[in-house]
Order: sequence, then structure tokens, then C-alpha cells
Amino acid sequence: MRIAAVGMKYAIIIPDGAADEPLAELGGRTPLEAANIPNMDRVAMQGRQGLVRTVPEGFESGSDVATMCLLGYDPKVYHTGRAPLEAAAQRIALAPTDWVFRCNLVTVIDGIMKDHSAGGISNADARRLLADLAHDLKLPGFEFFPGVSYRNLLVYRGSETFNVTTKPPHDIPEQPIAGYLPAGQGSEILRRIMDRSRQLFADHPVTRSRTGRNPATQVWLWGQGKAPSLPKFKDRFGIASGCMISGVDLLRGLANLMGWDVHEVEGMTSFHDTNYAGQGRETAAMLDKYDLVFSHIEAPDEASHQADWKTKIAAIEHIDKHIVGPVLAKLRTFPQWRILVMPDHPTNIATRKHGYAPTLFAICGSGVSNPTPARYSEKNAAASGHVIEHGHELMEFFLHGA
Repeated sequence: MRIAAVGMKYAIIIPDGAADEPLAELGGRTPLEAANIPNMDRVAMQGRQGLVRTVPEGFESGSDVATMCLLGYDPKVYHTGRAPLEAAAQRIALAPTDWVFRCNLVTVIDGIMKDHSAGGISNADARRLLADLAHDLKLPGFEFFPGVSYRNLLVYRGSETFNVTTKPPHDIPEQPIAGYLPAGQGSEILRRIMDRSRQLFADHPVTRSRTGRNPATQVWLWGQGKAPSLPKFKDRFGIASGCMISGVDLLRGLANLMGWDVHEVEGMTSFHDTNYAGQGRETAAMLDKYDLVFSHIEAPDEASHQADWKTKIAAIEHIDKHIVGPVLAKLRTFPQWRILVMPDHPTNIATRKHGYAPTLFAICGSGVSNPTPARYSEKNAAASGHVIEHGHELMEFFLHGA
């Protein structure tokens, strides 16, 4: 373990899913290339940029794997599933034999996955649907835990063994769900829960109230796993204190497991309606208290899943103006500092899915060399020739290398 320099401040800003492929609608540019991002450009041009592979071979591309990786934890060693990380965010006590499933509220029309988020359903509507489903099912050992919007959990405590294959709903947009239902040992009861939710939600008051918006037609179960165990970030990297700012339970769960604090921001959501300016102010303010502040913004990823390049560009520009800019200004008030700006993974407008290609990163600050100054973009990051193949090695490079 290497100890960070005394007084060094670190900021990590994650515009989730901002990396993309060139789009015909943008004249062959990516959303990052089309966006006005002077502060991200400043990080890249005053420091260095490159590519990092955050999704190891054999893993589904998602923020659970990619964020764990960029935080310095090898998913091949520490990843037990997405749902258990979200359970850690809610501090749900899990026995070694317990199973956790991610429980999305989704929109399926005529057997086609139309929307993995049920139109960005509100917390209140989600809680009502899940409470009514739990009351209707009365399944021993199963308990629903509402989360944020469409992201919820189902915990099983009992003797049933699960060896199932599942699929994230955001990976099958506009596709028939029949080929992606849970399969394997224990899948029958999972399908039964999904089938019953479809029947119950069909004429539910919440469904009838969502005129003009995608209704929650059923639950979708996936991301299963058992309780994980991560060594503390302080013990791995010598950084005394860390803080997580995110509107997504998954990230909060990782923070809890790593021994970081979680800081809430009023009006912070996982969509484009989030409080960008408030998150920027709070991220900057937390640098007075913590050695490392990690600020994650989900909006570009959600826009990509909806194939909405206009909103994706707008989200990227808001992140640049309201978060990267103020954080950079705050960092410059400290004698020693570094900043890392990177999407955890690509999310491609053309497919509405997470990509598997290496994602771009940019680092600047104290002691960071500047071999290839260029604007912040996928193309320029690739042209730098700097590629980190094992993404869990990036954190050590950011903290103590570069």
C-alpha cells in the first residue's frame, strides 16, 4: 500500500455511459465530440487521456462491474452480482445463504421489451406496486425492498437453491422477452413472480393513472447474487477518507462496502431532471472534508438507453458546466490535487445498450505529465496510445502514477 501525499485532494467524476460511437445524426461525431465541454477538454489538454477496459472478458457490461473495476477492485475476485451491491446501499442484512435479485419495473407490450424503466416511474408509484404484489403473492422467504424509481430488490431467505441465467432488461430493448426469461434451477418461481405481476399490474390504479407515459406492466428479475465482501479502500490505497455522491443505489452500495461515506444532494436523481448545479456545489464542498470525492451522474446513460442523443448531449454539457467546472475551480485552491473524468462504460445510442469497448479517461493535476494534449474524446483517447487493459489497475495509476 502506498500512502498519498499529505494534503493531496482527489476528485473522480463519472458521466455514466457518456462514451459512445459516431452517429450519422451528428455528422459522424460522438455525443462527446458534439458537446460543448470546455472543462472536460481542459482536464484532457492539461493532463493526459487514454483508454481503459472496465468490463473484463466474460462479464456483462454494466455499472456494477465497470464501477467496481475503476474503483480498483477486480470483478473476477470481488463481484458476486449486481443486486447484492444495491442491497449494501440499503444496508439490508444478508446471511451467507440469502439470495438477492434486482427487480426492475418494466414496460413490456405484446411480448416486446419497450422500456427497462417503466417511463422513469416515481418512487411512490413503484412502492405501491411492489407492496400490492407482495401482499398478493404471500411467498414464504421472499421480501421486496423498494429502491429508486424502477430499481428495486427482491430478497430470498430460505432453502431454495438458485443456479439461474438472467438478462438485464436494458440489454434487450425492442426485443421479444421470451428468449430472455430466467432459466435454470430455481427459475420456475422467478417466472411465477413475473407472470403474477403482469396479471396484477394490468388493471392496477397506478397503471391506469399513467396516461401518456410508459406503464409498469410487470417486474423483471435479474442481477442475482449473494453478499459480497470488499477490503476497505483505505487499506488498499492509503487514502484516509472517501465520499460517494450518486443518485444510484448501486454506487452507494459500493461506497458502504469500501468504507466510504455517502453524501446526499437535494434534487439528485438518475435522470436528466437531476440537480446538476447542486451536485457540483456539494462535490466541491465535500473536498474540504474528504481526501477523495467520487461524483457519479447517471443521466447520459439513461438518455442512451432511450436512444435520445439530444438529451445525452445536454446531460454531458450540464455535467461539464455545473460539476466538472466548479470542482476544477475548487481543486485549484489546494496545494496538491488530481482529477479523473471518465464514463464507467460506453452506452451506445445506436443499440440502446451498454458497450464493451474500452472507455476513455482523462487525468490532470499535480505531477501529471502531458504527452498528447488534445480535446476530450474517444478518438483522441485512442490516438494517445495509452491503454490500461486491466481496469482495476487504473486507480493506482490515478492516485500514485500518471
